[in-house]
Amino acid sequence: MYLSKIHISGFRNFPQNTVEFNDGVNVIIGHNNAGKTSLLKAIGLLINNDANRKLEIDDFSKNATLATIQAQPPQIVITLEISQSIDEDLTNDDLVTVANWLTKLEEPYLAKLTYKFYLPADRHNDYVLALQQAHTKEQAWSTLQHEFLRYYQYKIFGGDPALQVAADHDSLKKFDFQFLNAIRDVERDMFTGRNTMLRDVLDFFMDYEIKSADESSKTTDQKKEEIKAIKTAFTTSAGTLISELQRRMSAGKSHILSYAKQTGATFNNAEPDFDGAISDVDLYSALKLIIGYTALDIKIPATHNGLGYNNLIFMSLLLAKMQVNADGNYLGSNAKVFPVLAIEEPEAHLHPAMQYKFLKFLKDNKDNRKVRQIFVTTHSTQITSAVSLDEIICLHNEAGEISIGYPGKTFPDSDEGKKAKAYVQRFLDATRSDMLFAQKIIFVEGLAEQLLIPTLAKYCNQNLEDHHIAILPVGGRFFTNFLYLFDSNNKYAVPKKVVCLKDRDPERKKKSGGGYSSCFPFQIDQDKANYDYKDHLSTHVSSYGAHPNIRYFGQNHGKGKTFEYELCLSNLTEPILITESITNRDELLRLFVLYKNQNKLSDFLDELRESDANQRLEDAITALQDPSWTDLDKKAAIIASRYLVSVGKGENALELANLLESNLLLPVVAPQDNPQAEIKKAFVVPDYIKDAIDWICQ
Repeated sequence: MYLSKIHISGFRNFPQNTVEFNDGVNVIIGHNNAGKTSLLKAIGLLINNDANRKLEIDDFSKNATLATIQAQPPQIVITLEISQSIDEDLTNDDLVTVANWLTKLEEPYLAKLTYKFYLPADRHNDYVLALQQAHTKEQAWSTLQHEFLRYYQYKIFGGDPALQVAADHDSLKKFDFQFLNAIRDVERDMFTGRNTMLRDVLDFFMDYEIKSADESSKTTDQKKEEIKAIKTAFTTSAGTLISELQRRMSAGKSHILSYAKQTGATFNNAEPDFDGAISDVDLYSALKLIIGYTALDIKIPATHNGLGYNNLIFMSLLLAKMQVNADGNYLGSNAKVFPVLAIEEPEAHLHPAMQYKFLKFLKDNKDNRKVRQIFVTTHSTQITSAVSLDEIICLHNEAGEISIGYPGKTFPDSDEGKKAKAYVQRFLDATRSDMLFAQKIIFVEGLAEQLLIPTLAKYCNQNLEDHHIAILPVGGRFFTNFLYLFDSNNKYAVPKKVVCLKDRDPERKKKSGGGYSSCFPFQIDQDKANYDYKDHLSTHVSSYGAHPNIRYFGQNHGKGKTFEYELCLSNLTEPILITESITNRDELLRLFVLYKNQNKLSDFLDELRESDANQRLEDAITALQDPSWTDLDKKAAIIASRYLVSVGKGENALELANLLESNLLLPVVAPQDNPQAEIKKAFVVPDYIKDAIDWICQ
């Protein structure tokens, strides 16, 4: 069996939500305050027998209107569905544990547990009368807290929630829910034998070579007798130590006891003395966890290790304890049937490489059935990139409304969908999986856009970091693969706001045959008798023009081509784009001067140095007879075409970003005391980028 689904109503971040779980590992991710901790808490309210099930005022969801709160007392209802696993052996203890909670008898069976935190009915009239005096939600919640919360009760029901049949306590005790919160004191919890967890683990694994022996070689009774004999021998040997202590303190004991006589402690012939015995359990408290370094031949206390290392040790001990709790031979009928491990932020203090190893460790334990189901909340992109899309659950909080996404379920069951899913799974490395954590996303084609867009946003008076926007280069041909994850029309998607910045990239091909190849913008539709034409943008812009949460933006006009081309078209009057390392720098600077001075088109063509690329450009411009392309448009196209082939994508983009960032800091006007000081240069952000930034920052 496995915990397959949870319905949460009125609890913390969850006014009314349902979350589906995997039979195995569940990696729950999301930005801060998305509800990850609350989700684990909700599970614990049902199956964590150590949990405090009496809730506080801040455990209620505050989304209800004042009228709703006044009409009836709020309540919290959490229903956990427990389903039959694939290939489950129905003769094991799983079905017996949930038998009284079944709501579906045929296979696969389904059982339900429901937690309800509510105000008893005999208090409802008083509640409604008291809440009539509240004029704001704050007053309403304050009245509930101070006058009625103390009357609230909780119940756990098994089976159909409508029948309200109390879940039997013995069956609930069969769940072992171990929860490690994000703020944990591992030194307090594990480092000496005085600690309960370590003592229980030591007691279970003491004489383990006997306990774990095959039944064919030793019966259970034989094992018990052998262990009993060892314990007796140990106690006898320890008696020698007690006798030696008695001998060493015999002379001093009379002095110690003399004080007892003086204080009257020997009244009525009572005489204090010292005696005792030592069992193996008593000596656990003398053991301390140490770490040995074989190469250095040293041993140090675990308290002197780093936090990350000690977290790993602690989690390994916890898993060992869960194995103890589930051992029927050791605990008999008190053994746990269903161990569940829930960990908040296991990446705390762990190097990325150790995060990968730890996740593998958890999976191995699940496969070996030492832990039946695992829940991990994380902000680690390393962990996210190391698991499959099917194991990830995304929580997204947009203006107080929680959405739950399942990346592995967003892809259609088709060849195209399977290819897209495989591509995204390969693509999600530690850097790119940031798309699953960000509040909003801008998909771009390459590194140049990724480096420059944050700077361009500042020129639009926006800071993308303030809006928790991730910028991710995914390659122009693969945008649609990732949009499955976020398309709000898909019930499994996370409906984040997504911008796709895509280049127009005009192309043409001969009607006589062959494939499409890149062409100049001014060649589009100029020779329809001999060529077919297309671009990579216009269809996407129109398809997503009215989409609820996804938009395409690009150079969607007849004279656009690529990101760099458009940057140049928007900044022809100021050569701020011409960085020190750009190729053809001198030629570009001269072209900018010609444009500023309004020289003739022939001057631009004469300025082009001799090369095959420039000859193709000159031939195409000369052949252009379309009156919609003015000489000014042609001059701009010449400069933009030369700029495009001169930029070395990543390197130039980084240099340009630094240059533009520095330009932002310059004064608009030179100070009076330094009239020769450098001032801020004019820079224009292309319209489509400005529109995209404005839309996603709304």
